[in-house]
Amino acid sequence: MKIAIASDHRGVIYKNEIITYLNGKNHEIIDCSKNNTPTDDYPDFAFKVCQKIINKEADIGILVCRTGIGMSIAANKVRGIRCAKVNSVEDATLCRNDNGANVMTFNYTDGINNIKKYVDAFINAEVLNDERHRRRVAKIIKYENGEYNEL
Repeated sequence: MKIAIASDHRGVIYKNEIITYLNGKNHEIIDCSKNNTPTDDYPDFAFKVCQKIINKEADIGILVCRTGIGMSIAANKVRGIRCAKVNSVEDATLCRNDNGANVMTFNYTDGINNIKKYVDAFINAEVLNDERHRRRVAKIIKYENGEYNEL
């Protein structure tokens, strides 16, 4: 699987550990934040990862910042991206199963061992495995495209 990943300056250590971990599982990794500085802006990195997915250069994305909240907000502004901030293995699985998430982020204070579990769950989850979930996500996509008229 091709995975785009990026972090702000606070998440570099975790990003690098995740890259090493995923390389060990034979995933192709695209590092979208090779150069971080104390004054970098997380939206820039979120947008880079999202563009890789939109351009079909990556299958999924992983964003690393202190809380995961800012990266998630920025990513969800990109048309075609569904980013979930996950706090558990269940979150990581269900955001793919039920919501078709193609980007994940997390609170890196959860510790690298838990984060690796989240990443594995996200990668291995079935995407939209039920018709009702596909229907709901289709409504979100229609709304995003200005085509939803069922309100």
